Amino acid sequence: MKLSRRTTTAAALAVLALGGTIAATAPASAATTKAAAATATYNGACGTGYKVIDSTPVGNVGKVFLTWNESTGKNCAVTIRNTPGAKIYIAVELNISSDHESTPVRDGGQYTSYAGPVYMNGRGHCAEWYGVIGSASGGDAGHCG
Repeated sequence: MKLSRRTTTAAALAVLALGGTIAATAPASAATTKAAAATATYNGACGTGYKVIDSTPVGNVGKVFLTWNESTGKNCAVTIRNTPGAKIYIAVELNISSDHESTPVRDGGQYTSYAGPVYMNGRGHCAEWYGVIGSASGGDAGHCG
């Protein structure tokens, strides 16, 4: 009888310990999922036919996305905040890399979630893109069309 009671007690403690482990890890999994959900994703702002070809972090608060439309030969850029909120300065800039000076296209202002879209002919040129959200910024260059 003592052996049976010890076995039952040990089994009950194992179940409790396992339940505690599951309960202890559940919030961590939920936190991981919540963190992943807080990453900016492309919102389709450039329109039909534009595919994301690159993105660059804007600090830890968002991303600037570079898209390309094969049929029109145009690039488009949009800066998107991870989590929409109160209005904050958000900007996007798109330019071409070339031997001569070119004028970038920009959009910037007090927005809740994103700036842009801005468009530029990309066929035969390399793109430069840049985004700002509050005091954070990020950009890159490449993708020659």
